[in-house]
Amino acid sequence: MSEEVVRYELRGHVALATIDRPEARNAISPEVAAGIEAALDRIEGDDEVWVGILTGTPPSFSAGADLKAIGTGRGAELATERGGFAGIVKRERTKPLIAAVDGFALAGGTEIVLACDLVVASRVSTFGLPEVKRGLIAAAGGLFRLPRKLPTNVAMEAVLTGDPIGAERAHELGFVNELCDQGVAVEAAFALAERIRVNAPVAVRESRAVVVESAGLDESGAWERTAAAAARAAATEDVKEGVLAFTEKRAPRWQGR
Repeated sequence: MSEEVVRYELRGHVALATIDRPEARNAISPEVAAGIEAALDRIEGDDEVWVGILTGTPPSFSAGADLKAIGTGRGAELATERGGFAGIVKRERTKPLIAAVDGFALAGGTEIVLACDLVVASRVSTFGLPEVKRGLIAAAGGLFRLPRKLPTNVAMEAVLTGDPIGAERAHELGFVNELCDQGVAVEAAFALAERIRVNAPVAVRESRAVVVESAGLDESGAWERTAAAAARAAATEDVKEGVLAFTEKRAPRWQGR
């Protein structure tokens, strides 16, 4: 992973990946796409990481695709084979990922946020899919993911006008989980991650998987998927620890297995 464009930090069981190209508004270059994919590899491959956070160096989260890279014939390199655009929008993951947004997340930047599980944003942040203003479409998941996060008419307005949505309105509509002041989005994301981290990691991952995968299932399939996840969680050592900690009136010491 290029340490210059995507920084990686570990705090306990929470990993932080930071897109670090503020001079280019954290636009997604081939190096950034590879860096995000590498960061996700580390998050997914490290048993000690239970939650991930993705952010960008302020004053922006990401402006989307790097037009300079596209102009020099490197547009195809903005996507990775496993992850798609920015190494993330098509990436299959098992661990919760929080987007920490402090500034604007536009075009592909919004699509990266939509690929995460939860969103923390400062009040100065904005989201949007302005591609139609340039004769393009939002082809990295925004056109079908935004209507899953917002009321259909609101999402349609955003897609057809290309106009941005402020963080406060996005929070009111349920797209943003938590609002915070400018400059503290990452710390607010760590606080949210800590609320997840105190829970049994296998149970968290299995619960996340059911939420993600049941969206495309009928009720029978959703029940079947839930039963399979419940069986896997029940077979872990952490179940015994959870019961013991409850009876002993103490915090559980999860092992993640």
